[in-house]
Amino acid sequence: MPLRLVQVNFKARDDAALGRFWAEALGWGVSSEGPGVTNVEPVGFAWPDPTAVCVDVVTVPDPETVRYRVHLDLATTSAAHQTELVARLKELGATPADVGQGEVPWTVLADPEGNVFCVLEPREVYRDTGPIAAVVVHCADPRAMARFWGEAVDWTVHEVTDDHARLRSAKGVGPYLEFLRATPGVATAWTRVHLDVLPHPGDDQAAEVARLRALGATLADVGQGDVPWIVLADPEGNEFCVLGPS
Repeated sequence: MPLRLVQVNFKARDDAALGRFWAEALGWGVSSEGPGVTNVEPVGFAWPDPTAVCVDVVTVPDPETVRYRVHLDLATTSAAHQTELVARLKELGATPADVGQGEVPWTVLADPEGNVFCVLEPREVYRDTGPIAAVVVHCADPRAMARFWGEAVDWTVHEVTDDHARLRSAKGVGPYLEFLRATPGVATAWTRVHLDVLPHPGDDQAAEVARLRALGATLADVGQGDVPWIVLADPEGNEFCVLGPS
């Protein structure tokens, strides 16, 4: 059975501080499963649930060496809301970021540890996603990525072009997963953010890993050592983790 996309994982110098920033940014709460880990999720949330893709912040010794192509797009409901949210995020410690975006209606910021994200102008497609409009992956071939991830997770492909692909939970809730063709001449917004997926109850982690490898994923070694999750890379080399069964 396809896996569930349950969270984005941030590598951090200080998980508690970065977790607090993202909790304030999203209007969510924080908890911890142990030292060096801060979980950010909606208040009263029963994990996992497709209504939200949560944020898991993990302290690592040298996060600057981690380079991923995933970022978050935040939703707004009006021009006034966008302006207010950007101002509030700056007060929380976000800073303006320039990745060569030029004149665009969205605002590009970096969180306190330098991870780039976007505050979008109001868009009808994101009116019911919650505070995270989309988890965005920059790539070379959105069509190929949509094929792989459409098979990998239990999400529905909504739109595919040469430049952009959009998936969402089959239940029609929560944020989108989007693949955006990297624009030549525009710097890739490197972050320390990657995807975590989870088997359904009763599904075998090893069998799911074998299925993903048959789809084109490869085993990846990021120095994880002996851990209960398995690190893979998708066909474009984006690393992600297959968590142990819940």
